[in-house]
Amino acid sequence: MRGWLPPLVVLVLAIGAWYGVSDWLLSPERRFLLPPPDAVVRVGFLDGENRAELLAALGRTAEVAGIGLLLATVIGVGLAVLMGQARWIERSLYPYAVVLQTVPVLALVPLLGFWFGFGMASRVLVCVLVAIFPVIANTLFGLRSTDGTLEDVFRLARAGRIRRLLKLRLPAAVPAMVTGLRVSAGLSVVGAVVGDYFYQQGQPGLGILINVYRARLESERMFAAVLLASLLGLVVFWFFGLLAHWAARRHGTDGDRG
Repeated sequence: MRGWLPPLVVLVLAIGAWYGVSDWLLSPERRFLLPPPDAVVRVGFLDGENRAELLAALGRTAEVAGIGLLLATVIGVGLAVLMGQARWIERSLYPYAVVLQTVPVLALVPLLGFWFGFGMASRVLVCVLVAIFPVIANTLFGLRSTDGTLEDVFRLARAGRIRRLLKLRLPAAVPAMVTGLRVSAGLSVVGAVVGDYFYQQGQPGLGILINVYRARLESERMFAAVLLASLLGLVVFWFFGLLAHWAARRHGTDGDRG
């Protein structure tokens, strides 16, 4: 209860504030700006047709986010391992990883659409660009944080670079790596929604529905889509948080490091 009670209290207060603004501060003709929570639930989730549309879009957004996260993990871990082999490689590549993190994704989305089209590939690429940096940074941190005593033991045993990487450094980097994945998982959902919102082609995901509902002033359905996107991000963040906690306990480290 000590773990669940504080967020539940905050949730109740947030819903109460939501009702207060919608019912007391907004006049009926302006209530579409912030419809009350019960209207969002009734229109967005209890209506069978609307619910089916939202759940189908949720599945497509989750698919794009999952593929993007998988590619970001493979590429990010590969780059981090490469940079962990020598300082000069890290000095050569890491600044460009930082550049990817600092360039506004909204500035890149139109360019990616021009180069790769406005379909699935561009949406996945947006997810990769948004989610890859935490994987690189945390994996590299884990590789660099290997116990020096164990490194000396492996060198005394004449273990080669590849063997030290596979038997020592990568297993030791798992907790930090999973912590990076926890951050990247939430970012991949953001990338999927942003790409979907801007490209507006193909089967609709949550981003397309949010834009359609906005244009139609269907605020209840728009809020329902936003809530579903937020819940998807929370679920994947929570899942990788559990995975990070498990990895930290297995390796006897702090799960929040990195």
